Order: sequence, then structure tokens, then C-alpha cells
Amino acid sequence: MPIQRTHLLLCFMMLVCLYGCRQTPNYVPYQIDKQAIADSAMVVSAHPLATVAGLKAMRKGGNAVDAAMAVHFVLAVVYPVAGNIGGGGFMVYYDKAEGGVHTLDFREKAPAAAHRDMYLDSLGNPIEGLSLNGHLAAGVPGSVAGLFQAQSKYGLLKDFRPLLEDAIRLASEGFAITQAEANRLNDFKERFELYNTFRPVFLKDTPWKEGDLLVQKDLAWTLQQIQKNGATGFYEGDVAQKIVEEMKAGNGIISKEDLKNYTAVWRTPIQTSYKDMEVYSMPPPSSGGVALAQLLEMIEGYPLKEWGFHDHKSIHLMAEAERRAYADRATHLGDSDFYPVPIDSIMHPPYLTDRMADYQPHRATPSDSVVAGQFIVPKESEQTTHYSIVDLQGNAVSITTTINSGYGSKTVVNGAGFLLNNEMDDFSIKAGVPNLYGLLGAEANASEPEKRMLSSMTPTIVTKNNQLYLVVGTPGGSTIITSVFQTFLNVAEFEMSMAEAVAAKRFHHQWKPDFLQHEKGTFPQTTLDSLSAKGHEFRQRGGIGRVDAILVLPDGR
Repeated sequence: MPIQRTHLLLCFMMLVCLYGCRQTPNYVPYQIDKQAIADSAMVVSAHPLATVAGLKAMRKGGNAVDAAMAVHFVLAVVYPVAGNIGGGGFMVYYDKAEGGVHTLDFREKAPAAAHRDMYLDSLGNPIEGLSLNGHLAAGVPGSVAGLFQAQSKYGLLKDFRPLLEDAIRLASEGFAITQAEANRLNDFKERFELYNTFRPVFLKDTPWKEGDLLVQKDLAWTLQQIQKNGATGFYEGDVAQKIVEEMKAGNGIISKEDLKNYTAVWRTPIQTSYKDMEVYSMPPPSSGGVALAQLLEMIEGYPLKEWGFHDHKSIHLMAEAERRAYADRATHLGDSDFYPVPIDSIMHPPYLTDRMADYQPHRATPSDSVVAGQFIVPKESEQTTHYSIVDLQGNAVSITTTINSGYGSKTVVNGAGFLLNNEMDDFSIKAGVPNLYGLLGAEANASEPEKRMLSSMTPTIVTKNNQLYLVVGTPGGSTIITSVFQTFLNVAEFEMSMAEAVAAKRFHHQWKPDFLQHEKGTFPQTTLDSLSAKGHEFRQRGGIGRVDAILVLPDGR
């Protein structure tokens, strides 16, 4: 939603209606806008109330990072399936004044008591669901530390406390849920019952309906501790004590020391060129930036624009590049603080040219014959949400955060009111065993104490002629990378508007399992026939990604 007089008035009316009409049954008193054009600034998030909070932060003199903090904490309240203070994520920040890009890693970490075989039985086989559900599935949360570290370094507002006011109010007084949220809460009822040591607010005696108020008093209390004491209010003191008590009640392993010792880390962005654009994204432990850079390098020399959007030749080329990038991901990528990730080698143009040497325009490459590239490694050192923000000064933030699958581990911290993540499943539980999203991994992503698990999150910022051009990211598990890749190409190659690029149906190949996933209605039968003749196999699925993006138009809007 942009910052303009008419939209600010609309935001005000939305808030008035929320608190004046909230007792009306089966009614959601806020407007959901899918697209807009603004003169100079914009906030795009997964929920209109979070977007309103970001706009308010900028209206009070804050910049994109200040707005991001306000957005994030409101999402933790109004979008519990993915918004979080019990998870982690990544930030890409474009600083207009200096023309530089900075990346912050606040990914969750394995607790100190974690070890590589913690989800295996006595025979060395994975125990079904152990890395996905309940207390043992949770990594040490990083979201609170990350947002405070970013705001303290780049935010304009000296007092962060007002940035949490909307989140606290919405948690304490409640907000009207959408039909989609009601459906999700109803669908997860049995899992909330199974994986909690008490009855959380997400459970009620009758089914949830559109317009029902979701009141989260315990979460409001936790947010108040954070408001009073900053990140320390989460990682130490009463909130930390409640996390540790919850761990003991459910056989989890996060300790007070794990919480106190957590830090977010500034890292060097992944940067690559695509024609006249510079693309910036996250380095490991995100696989997104490296894989995106590989994909763009592998396909740049081919006439995609001439072939056309969703032409069978374009799809075949992109799927073949995706197949090779995901094979490299499975073998070579992990937390660079623990494993010598060969970033320079894996992104080296001659290496990527060699990766495509066996590409054949008329035949799909069987994934069993595609292995990760080989080179000498030096011995040295789906449920997710994204928001994109551009402020009045021209700075931009691209942030993706996650608790992994829907509602994370399904476990709520008793007395603190927030959901724990299940990010431990993003480690390679055992070589050759796929995770929740079917992704394979190896030694580079084995679980170790205090290690960050590999991620597919791909928050990305693109500049053109040294000016901000595109801010983009998405949730979607293993499909995040390919969704960002295709959205970028929709704009850069196929000349779509931002709305068209985001709305366009998507496809996905991740090496293994060896089939091309696509949304219903993505391809006409003639295209499917052409791809099938090349040897591709297909799996139709639901929606791929929910892209949140901002495009800067030639006139600066």
C-alpha cells in the first residue's frame, strides 16, 4: 500500500472501522489491496493491518527499516501461520544515500545440545515427524534480535517503542480474522491439541469463522516485555524463562544460554549482473542468493524474450537450469560459519558454462544423471512470509521471515503466547533423506550445535543504472528461489507490469524428485505435449509462492 493522501485516509478509516465495528459477526473490517501505484513510497506485506503499521511508522518520520520493525511485529499477531517472533529470517537493505546494499542474517540456530543424529532411531532411520512437530523441532529464534539490530543501525527513529504499539494493541484487544485464517485454524485444530502442554488461544470449542476476534493476551504481554527492554526482553528475563520452562515441559532442548548467546550477523551480499541490472540477494546460510545468481548466469545468453513467456523452449531452459542449481544446493550449501561453502567457485561463470554444457534443447536431462559440480573446496574458513518496503528517501528493505511450515512446530510457549518454529527440519536429518519440501542435503547442512540451517529464502533487491529498480521476495519453501527467479524474468525479459509478473502462474523444478511442478492452468495442453516430448514429467499442485514485490517505474513512481 503506498503512502499517498487518499491511501492514508483509507488506512485511517480501516482502523476506525476495525475498532468501531469489530463486534459485528462474520465480518472482516479492513480492505485487502493486491496492487497499487504510489508517488514515492510503498509497503507490501501479507496482511493489511501490518501494512498500515508500516505506513504509520514512515508517517512519523521513520524509514524503511523502522517500518519493517512495525510490520514484523504486527505480522506476528495477525498472521500467526507465518508471521513470528519465534522464528528467523533474512534482510536485504538498500541504502539510497550511499548506494550500497547490506544483508542481515537472523536465521534460527541449532541449540547447543543439538547433534546430527538427534532425529534418528537406534537403527539410524529418521523418526517420522520428530523434526517437524513439537518442542524438539524448534531452533533458537532470531527474529527479535534481527529486527532490533537492523533498526538500531539503520532506523531513523531513536525511540523504537512506538513501533510495537499496533502489535500490542491488536494482540490485547483482538482483530477480526479472515475466512482463510479461520480455515487454517480449523484445519490445524488436532495438531494444536497434540503438540501443546496447555490449551492455546488458537483452540476454541466451536469452529472459527470469518470475523471472529482472535485475542492473544499472552502474546501482548511478551510484546510489552520487548517494548520495555528491547531484544533483551525476549532473550533474557521472564520471557526467556517461559521458553525454557516450555522446553522442559515438552522435552525440548533450547536453554537460557542458547537464548542469551544468540546474535544476528551482517554478511556480504550475493551480487550478480544480469544484462544492465545488478541483483543483490542473501548469502549462506540462505541458498537463495547463490542459486538465483547461478540461474541467471546459466540462462542469460539464451533468447528468452524472443522465445516468449511460457513458450516450451523458455520453460525447458529454465527447468534445466533449476535442475542443476538445486543439485549444487544439495551438496555444497550450508552455514558458511561451519562449512567451507565454495561460493566463488559455484558462481564462477566458466563453472556455470560447464554446468550447462550437456544441456540439450530437445531433451530433458534425467536428474539421476545430474550431480553437483566438482571442484577443490579450500580447507578454510512453506511457511514463510515476506515484505517489501520503499521509503520516502528511496531506501528499500526486502525481508523474508519464517517459522518453516504452517504454524511452525504447532507448539505455543505457555504464558508467552507465541509459536515456536520447526526449522530443525531444514537441516539434513540424514544424507539422502528429503525434508518437508522434498529437498535433499549432505554434510554441508548436517546439524551441529549453534549452526544455522540452510534456507531457501531469497529476499532480493535489483538496481538498474545505479538506481533502485525492484524489491522482491516470497514465501514458499523450496519454491521460493524459482518464484523470485521467474518473477524477475517476467519483468526483465517478458516486459510485464509488476501486477502481471506477480500474478503470472509459476512452475518449479528442484532436481529431485524428478518432475516439473506447475500450478493448475499454467500451461495449455500443446505446451505440455511439447515438454512431454522432451522427456519432462509433471505434477500439478496448488499455488506456488505469494510474491510481495515493488517495481520502480521510469517516472520514479
